[in-house]
Amino acid sequence: MNSGFMFDPPSSELIATDVERAFAEDFGKGDATAELLPADAVADAVLTCRDNAVIAGAPWFDACFRRLDPAVQIHWQVREGERVAPDTTICRLSGHARSLVSAERSALNFLQLLSGTATATATYVAAVAGTRTRVLDTRKTVPGLRLAQKYAVRCGGGHNHRIGLYDAILVKENHIIAAGGIVPAVTAARRLHPDLLLEVEVENLDELEQALDAGVDRIMLDNFDVPLMDEAVQLTAGRVPLEASGNVDLRTIGEYARTGVDFISVGALTKHVHAVDLSLRLRIS
Repeated sequence: MNSGFMFDPPSSELIATDVERAFAEDFGKGDATAELLPADAVADAVLTCRDNAVIAGAPWFDACFRRLDPAVQIHWQVREGERVAPDTTICRLSGHARSLVSAERSALNFLQLLSGTATATATYVAAVAGTRTRVLDTRKTVPGLRLAQKYAVRCGGGHNHRIGLYDAILVKENHIIAAGGIVPAVTAARRLHPDLLLEVEVENLDELEQALDAGVDRIMLDNFDVPLMDEAVQLTAGRVPLEASGNVDLRTIGEYARTGVDFISVGALTKHVHAVDLSLRLRIS
């Protein structure tokens, strides 16, 4: 089965760059241990997932092995975004034995991290089931792997917030202080970047009303408790999409979603990642 990259991974060039960076820190002058294997040895390998998990990261996994052995055969048994039970065989490989053992750790590092991100996301998405709220990620990502983790969030059923500081404007507390208030900050944002989505963070209902009057595109409710969020939703009355942020975990996200907010952003999706347990076992052909 092809892994079915239905979630639009980043470009092959970016993935290749990620792989080169991973290999550079792992290989150094070369894989001294792999030299113990006969140069012409061929091997088969089976990849098993030991956890209940949502699989994500196949493009990076494949790129690691193909970087060392372009002729390697990789046969996926599951698709990206598919949930698997413990002890599920998720992939089979065959190729040069030295290449398989050399690429193994980098390939598994990508797959276990991104599957962990997808699995966490799926858990949060399940917690808001039955509401219209969408779960968003944040910029709290592993340095250098933002697009990879945001891809994994999509595999887990979540949605992406802005990618970086360039593709949307998020006016937060410190921006408001430095600009002299919500209205001056919004005015400057519209003048400088009229085509970008403009979101303003508010900390109380007074600031919410200021943001509504200023005509922003989205409002972030920062650390609102559930009763205050209820009031905010009623006050806004659907005029502007609302995003809840701060102190969100699996115990609270359902309550927040039931207030009727449009989005809930969760830093834990990409920040508090529990890597999925994977095992790759070789057999010399």
